[in-house]
Amino acid sequence: MLDRTAISLDKTIDVLRAVGEPTRFRLLALLSKNDLNVTDLIEILGQSQPRISRHLKLLAEAGLLERYQEGAWAYFRAVDDGPAALVVNDLLARLDANDPQILRDTQRLDAVRSKRAARAEEYFSNNAENWDRLRKMHIDEARVEEAMLEMIGNKPVQAMLDMGTGTGRLLELFYGIYRKAVGVDTSRDMLTVARSTIDRASLSHTQVRQGDITMLPTSTNSFDLVTIHQVLHYLDDPYEAVSEAAGALVPGGRLLIVDFAPHTRDDVRCEQAHIRLGFSHEQMSGWLEDAGLELIETRDLAPADSSQLSEELLTVTIWLARDRRMLIADGHRLDNEQITNAETV
Repeated sequence: MLDRTAISLDKTIDVLRAVGEPTRFRLLALLSKNDLNVTDLIEILGQSQPRISRHLKLLAEAGLLERYQEGAWAYFRAVDDGPAALVVNDLLARLDANDPQILRDTQRLDAVRSKRAARAEEYFSNNAENWDRLRKMHIDEARVEEAMLEMIGNKPVQAMLDMGTGTGRLLELFYGIYRKAVGVDTSRDMLTVARSTIDRASLSHTQVRQGDITMLPTSTNSFDLVTIHQVLHYLDDPYEAVSEAAGALVPGGRLLIVDFAPHTRDDVRCEQAHIRLGFSHEQMSGWLEDAGLELIETRDLAPADSSQLSEELLTVTIWLARDRRMLIADGHRLDNEQITNAETV
């Protein structure tokens, strides 16, 4: 049987050459903990931009770094998959955290995290009124989160994608059942908040990226679980996002959608920039079917006081669907590796 963790002699030497320089190894130690940009790394390491950029380029060429664009900024993170990553992760695991240089880098990384947290706090402070109004529109969010956890269960998944991640709350909520996760959002302000969430909760193997959820900056057929939480009502064409989510799933993967049931509160169009006033069961099930998904479960979470239902509080609906390809798999549709990945759901 082919050992997927094996690494050739030449590749091993290339990896060791790439990491066998103090600055590059320090960079890998930092980027294994957080996604950082060049400005962050200059601040932490105290070295020039050309020097930092050159070392990042060498690490990327060795296949040890991921690079992704966020507006004018480029962010980097250490790869955590593949044989080369296993070699580097083993070296990092043996690194003395109390080494004076590593300790100093860690302290400066904490300072960068604190700045992120301060920016996130400022954003929340400036938008507190809107957040408060949004939370008062429906039942307690704790009930919604409890229902989501029940519907997904605790069986581990390989990879999770949170579309329109916002504060990154779902990345935190489902931490522990996924091996790795990506959150996507168009707003750099919200990504600042999400990164603060990741830092505060120490979510390893978790990252966020800037991108349009109708044109995801991630690979297709890559995620066992995709979530879309209170996002679709902001979109002109919600089906585009549902279809894109379906394309991101591995065979047999699951899609969890949370949004409002149909309502008549037209005030949310102006005050909260909602475009759609909720979604019916029929509408959503039709979209899911058109996207090649099978609807597994639907839950309506209505306010406890029904007298408020039509006038003030909104009903939250949760839809859970599964990719059909696992159900109709034959030797022509799926290869063995895809089936193995799907069975991890």
